[in-house]
Amino acid sequence: MKQILWASALVLSGFLGLGVQAQAQSSSSASTSPVSTPSDGKTEVLWLGQAAMRITTPGGKVIMIDPWLIPNPKTPAEYKKLENLGHVDLILVTHAHADHFADAPALAQLNQAPVYAPAGLQESMQNLGILPTELTPRMNKSGTVRPFGPNGVKITAVHAEHSSELNWLNPTTGKKEMHVGGEPIGFLIELENGFKIWHMGDTGVFGDMKLIAEMYRPDLVMLPIGGNYTMGPKEAAFAMRELIKAPLALPMHYGTYPLINGSPLDFQAALNAGGNRTTEMVVMQPGDKKRF
Repeated sequence: MKQILWASALVLSGFLGLGVQAQAQSSSSASTSPVSTPSDGKTEVLWLGQAAMRITTPGGKVIMIDPWLIPNPKTPAEYKKLENLGHVDLILVTHAHADHFADAPALAQLNQAPVYAPAGLQESMQNLGILPTELTPRMNKSGTVRPFGPNGVKITAVHAEHSSELNWLNPTTGKKEMHVGGEPIGFLIELENGFKIWHMGDTGVFGDMKLIAEMYRPDLVMLPIGGNYTMGPKEAAFAMRELIKAPLALPMHYGTYPLINGSPLDFQAALNAGGNRTTEMVVMQPGDKKRF
C-alpha cells in the first residue's frame, strides 16, 4: 500500500492545474463487492468523479479510464483504496495531467494491467522508470488495438483538443520536472456486443468531432462540460447537437473545483435551446453505476 500511495503522490505533486435519466438502470455503489460479468449482456459504467470511469464489458473485462482517485475530492471514500475497485484488466489514460493520470501507475502495478496512453507519455513513463515497458504498450492517434484478442474489445485513439504536459517530481532531486506527455487523445471503445463508447478525455470543440462520429458512430459519449479547461455546457451541447448526434451523452469533468462549474442542468438547457432531437442526457453522481 505504501508503494501505491508513493506512486500516486509522485505524479500528483506535479499537477499543473485541473485541466435526465437515459435508457439505463441506475444504482448507487454503496458496496465494494467484486466486479462480475453482467448477466444480461449489458455494460456497466461506474463514475468515480472528474473523468474517472470503470467500465465492465459484457464479456466481463474491466477497463479503468483516467484513474484519479486517491486525491480526488469527488471519489467516494471506499474507492480511494485502489484494491476496492476489484481486478482491473486494462487502463486507459487520455493525457498526462494529474487529474487523469495520477493513480494509473499504482493501479497498473497492483493489477499488472497495461496502460494505453498518448505515445509520448508512454515513452516518458518508460524513460523515467514510472512503469516498465511490458505495462506501457504503444499506440497512437487513429490506431486501433484489440488487447483481449481478435474477437474482444476494440479501442481506437482519436483526437482531443487540449494539452498533455507531464509535470513529474524527481524522487532523487526532490524537484519538479516537465516531461513529454504526448498529444491528448480520446478513446473509442467498441465492446464485445458492438456497443460503442467515446470517452473524450479533456477537450474543446473541434470540427472533426463530426468526422469521428460519422466513422465510429458511438452510442454513448462521455464528455467534459465543466468549462475553463475544457468545453463548458454550451460548447458541449453544440458538439452533441450539431456535430456528434449520438443517442446518449454522459457529462463529466465538472463540479470538482470552483473553476469547472458547468452543470448537467446547464448542459440540458443548452441542448434544448438548440432544438435537440437526437441526444438524451445520462445523469450520474460519483459512485453511481449504470447499465447500458
